[in-house]
Amino acid sequence: MTVFLVVIAIALLTFVLLYRNFKDLKDHDEGTDDMKELAQIIRDGAKTFIQREYRVIIPTVVVVALIYSFVMEWMSGLTFILGATMSSCACIIGMRGGTYGNVRTANAARVTGAMSRTVRIALMSGSISGFAVPAFGLFGACLVWLISGGVDPSAESAGILSLIHGVSFDSTCNPLTMRMTTYSLGCSLVAMFNRVAGGNYTKAADISADIVGKNVHNMPEDDSRMPNTIADFIGDCVNDIAGNVSDLLESFVATPVATILIASQVFGEDAEMLIKACIYPFILAGGGLLASVLGVNFIILKNRKQIRMVDGVETEVSLEDVDPAEELDSATYVSAVAVAAVGLIAARAIFGNADLPDTFKLGWFSPWVAAMTGMVSSVAVGKLTELYTSFKYRHVQSLAYMATEGEAFVVTKGDAIGSRSVLAPVLVIVFSMILSGTFCGAYGIAIAALGMLSFVGTTVSIDAFGPVADNAGGIAESCHLDPEVRVITDELDATGNTTAAIGKGNAIGAAAFATVALIMSYIGSYEHSDFTDPMVIVSVIGGAIIGGALIEYFTAILTDNTIKAAKSLADAGEKQLRENPAILEGKARPDYESIIRKASDAALRHMLVPSVLALAAPVVCGFLFGPEFVLGLLGGSTIVAIRGALFMGNSGGAFDNAKKFIEAGMLKQMDEKGELAKDSEGNHIVIGKGTAAHKAAVTGDTVGDTRKDVVGVALDIFIKMMSTVSNTLAPLFNTYRLF
Repeated sequence: MTVFLVVIAIALLTFVLLYRNFKDLKDHDEGTDDMKELAQIIRDGAKTFIQREYRVIIPTVVVVALIYSFVMEWMSGLTFILGATMSSCACIIGMRGGTYGNVRTANAARVTGAMSRTVRIALMSGSISGFAVPAFGLFGACLVWLISGGVDPSAESAGILSLIHGVSFDSTCNPLTMRMTTYSLGCSLVAMFNRVAGGNYTKAADISADIVGKNVHNMPEDDSRMPNTIADFIGDCVNDIAGNVSDLLESFVATPVATILIASQVFGEDAEMLIKACIYPFILAGGGLLASVLGVNFIILKNRKQIRMVDGVETEVSLEDVDPAEELDSATYVSAVAVAAVGLIAARAIFGNADLPDTFKLGWFSPWVAAMTGMVSSVAVGKLTELYTSFKYRHVQSLAYMATEGEAFVVTKGDAIGSRSVLAPVLVIVFSMILSGTFCGAYGIAIAALGMLSFVGTTVSIDAFGPVADNAGGIAESCHLDPEVRVITDELDATGNTTAAIGKGNAIGAAAFATVALIMSYIGSYEHSDFTDPMVIVSVIGGAIIGGALIEYFTAILTDNTIKAAKSLADAGEKQLRENPAILEGKARPDYESIIRKASDAALRHMLVPSVLALAAPVVCGFLFGPEFVLGLLGGSTIVAIRGALFMGNSGGAFDNAKKFIEAGMLKQMDEKGELAKDSEGNHIVIGKGTAAHKAAVTGDTVGDTRKDVVGVALDIFIKMMSTVSNTLAPLFNTYRLF
């Protein structure tokens, strides 16, 4: 009980620090009148979209909660609502941080001309999202534990199953795990809605702006004459910030919940050991929250303006030329070291004097080794992602040079890079699973998943840094600020693109660990059939085939919806430019509001079906064909989704940065000998913006946009939602089935 109260206190302290950073952020100036006006349009557009989205989310949450309260266990509906509420609070607060931080980041670059001060404001804005994710996630999870009463240490057997009461039905399951699982499911449902709707909104606007603005009218990036550009700015806030926040919160919550589910089965006959096994992930997560606050604020304070006395005179002393990537890496390293230390001390304190099972091969050291395995695999997956998506490395550079050969070559090469990028991360994930399972059993696999996300506060802060910088660059371009401002924000944006790709890689890696743990928990939650029975084997394999096909169908729905919306927005934007030539001449302002409204309508119209598909699929399959079929469904969908998410995220990131490689003037023309060509003055000939190669790269980027920011980011939520739903309904599948 004391541990959970301490973790709640840490979460409350984080809320205070979050508010302080938000207040400090708002105290900075927004800049010129044009900057203030554009920032207000973005803020109002994002707020309106979220308000309209929740008109659909709230009734859906209430309906699902009522079903759980009536059918499974009366309190599980309330914990489902609590999970949805925590996720909603985090994403809305994170989005507000982004909509206030974007313009202030642009103004910091404008006023100071210093990279350090601009990094500081962008990271401060990102920290609003970063601190909200683990703070709200842990706060709600601890409340569920305390309300449920935890595990009774005086019981002879903690038990896995017991008779519980719904409003209309009685069923058999563990009340604590049921409530924890439905809490996680509430987080997942909000994350799915935000990712599907936000992804459709931002990518439809982005793709249409690129096609019409860049390829048709040769406009620069983020030109305010293109009305779709402003909708894209709003989309960055509702998807890349709000959607990402709810996505990572869902992943973060799913890991300790999966740990509790596994612990309740592995240590179900030993109440004392079960309590220890349940406490450890919360201490690790709470320590990770503190570590994140320490790491992120360390960089924020490091890059602040300092006034010192120099020869008796007050003099401003601050860092000027800093590498944004190195600063963000420093925040990660500080957080990682801190959480590793907390995890080690906690493992010794909790498991040091316990009668440990044989699966703990290294004694009390085992859970910490499993957590560190997850953390190391997180870093490894991140570095591999960077290798395939950063234009510092040969894969993206080769893709940029392929753009000189035309669009077909760009798309084909990008696909090859995406496919090639899958194997190494999968090997890392599988090896880490085997290693953590070897040292700490099934419990170790769940702990490794938490290790990957233990300092998620830092990860999300850095992830949100990217769209804030992207928006800042767009504001600088749209408000016609000095080109030097865009140079600073573009460097931040390029860094943010890579960190976003790394974050996506970590999310799918953690999803793989958590889903495997949830599937293991699912297997232990119902009475098994004979797996030597040929029909049972057929049922599992059939479910696996359907599960893989379901992922492809889900991918198709999201892609089709985004492309339809993008075409509609492109037509609307082109119509404005055609009917009012004064817009292109810069003498008239486009009708931003109509494009923003159109983007919102398209996103919200198409969000319900794909969002509830992950809820409905296991329910329908379970009641039709039973638990073994659902087991296959979970396994098949997980295998296909992990491959698909890595391919989508990495190929999309490569396409995006290949375009930026050209826009940065880094693509040089080659002569017939395959050497760098030079002009008459001996300078290398640059293939830059507006060229055929650049337009080919823009086409590649439009292909990658839907992959990395719509489909790829939704797949990890999809498989965890299916596994979570299946865990809550497994006892019913075993009793009520048609075939």
